Amino acid sequence: MKKILVINAGSSSLKWQLFNIDDLSLINKGVMERMNTPEAIFTIVRNGEDFTQQISNLTYKQGIELLFDQLKHLHLIDAVSEIAAVGHRVVAGATIFKHPTQITSDNIGKLKALNKYAPLHNPVQVECIETLMDVLPDTTPQIAVFDSQFYLNMPEETALYAIPYDYSKKYHIRKYGEHGISHEYVLHETANFLKKDYHDLKLVTLHLGGGASITASQDGKPFDTSMGFTPLEGLPMGTRSGSVDPAVVPFLMNELHMTADQIIDIFNKKSGLLGVSGISADMRDIVSNSATNPRAKLAYDMFINSAVKYIGGYFTEMGGLDVITFTAGIGEHQASLRTDVINRLAVLGIKLDENRNQNGKGPRVISSDDSSVQVLMIPTNEELAIARSVKKLTNEPKGE
Repeated sequence: MKKILVINAGSSSLKWQLFNIDDLSLINKGVMERMNTPEAIFTIVRNGEDFTQQISNLTYKQGIELLFDQLKHLHLIDAVSEIAAVGHRVVAGATIFKHPTQITSDNIGKLKALNKYAPLHNPVQVECIETLMDVLPDTTPQIAVFDSQFYLNMPEETALYAIPYDYSKKYHIRKYGEHGISHEYVLHETANFLKKDYHDLKLVTLHLGGGASITASQDGKPFDTSMGFTPLEGLPMGTRSGSVDPAVVPFLMNELHMTADQIIDIFNKKSGLLGVSGISADMRDIVSNSATNPRAKLAYDMFINSAVKYIGGYFTEMGGLDVITFTAGIGEHQASLRTDVINRLAVLGIKLDENRNQNGKGPRVISSDDSSVQVLMIPTNEELAIARSVKKLTNEPKGE
């Protein structure tokens, strides 16, 4: 039986799923978390249960190699030739890659050239692609599916920055966003759940995880998004600062005697929840310590305030909202965080039903019946969305 392997490498994690190519039914899945740290964890499903092992400083290359060892050990594959294709989530395709694309030795150089647009993501995603080139036969197609492709439809009024227009065009400076695969998937899943045409919804989706982004959609297309030219803009995240006055960069360069690249590295890897709290980049740790650690509480409050600001802004930008949907690790599992966000939106008539919010599993409405806007929790599945794109592309006749 031929299979599709989907690799979703993030800035600090790697999720994977293995699908039957015929019907895209899920065969198995797993996750690697806190990559390249002493607390790195490798998790795979065995006999319906999560089997976890801690592997200090696990790299993405080591993780891929261990994954194939485990797939063979569990007899999920007998040989690598059973992998018909691999799909990769890639954050930045800029305007170079506008559609899912098969990666070859000719165009991987173009992909590497885009590392500057997503310095925490694209390099590790390219590393995974190159590792798999060594593991798999040359004939196994690897398909890159880009977060950025969803946002190429945004109107210029929200996609561009107020810098000289010629710079925007010549250097391809615009909002590329992130999590576009997830936001597009949740847009369609929200509409399906509500039995409505997705073109008719004014929707805000909150993809909240180690990386976090909020997207406003209307007429079936993205209208605005919190992330920008790189994934550094927007909400404060696990290790990323979120939006900062650009003048802070030269100020810190002078004060710390560092280069611009070094300051941006601090904004990407030592800021956000980690930088403010001083204890962790993981929201679970922030929440559990917020009652006793003032800096953890500050990090939490900054995150909530930023989310509320974006939702309120999109509410006015689009002239109202029909639905707000929470998704991704934090958005799906932190019910108290959903409460704290929505309670701040009470001025707009948006209300939660705490029983619905705290209880139940899977997709559901969590707002009260008298809420002015429906609030949902819909689990994302970027891997399934990628598998669909891979199957479609590999099934297309050659030359199309």
